[in-house]
Amino acid sequence: MQHQLVQRARNGDHDAFSALVEPEFGRLYGLAGLILGTPTGAEDAVQEALLKAWRDLPALRDADRFQAWLRRLVINACHDEGRRLGRRRGEVALAPEHQPAIGDGLDGIVQRDELAHAFGRLSNEERTVIALRYYLDLSSAEAARALGLREVTYRSRLHRAIRSLGSAMVAADRSTDLRGRWA
Repeated sequence: MQHQLVQRARNGDHDAFSALVEPEFGRLYGLAGLILGTPTGAEDAVQEALLKAWRDLPALRDADRFQAWLRRLVINACHDEGRRLGRRRGEVALAPEHQPAIGDGLDGIVQRDELAHAFGRLSNEERTVIALRYYLDLSSAEAARALGLREVTYRSRLHRAIRSLGSAMVAADRSTDLRGRWA
């Protein structure tokens, strides 16, 4: 089915292109939001990626790899947008489906806020490797293909990104402890 939609979209069928993109839009926007940390930056990156996808679709060699190709375009657009915005890092706004449930309690909300703050301190590249694995739930092989890397290289980057996230959380805990002592 996807192969046929890609072929129709290659021939200029806007409805076929929409049918390919619409089911993935929320996940692509969420991925861009996690990488960039700003809703407007995520919107811009996804829009750029979709325009590029429409324009470059005839050059796609393997129609069965459309989704992976589209994810790669979004990741590249996020990195371009991140460079355009400069090195400024904001807080990461989580998508509504990733907000804490009512039963999480105060501890769950605090932990989630600390994680989001620490995630916002990571580089775009670190956010990307983590988001591909834990937000899009891609295997290491799929994530590596999405980034154009060897799987071992992706795993190494993921390991370093997780260590950086842990360090950012420890630093945030120390900062909170110091503020509490001197308040």
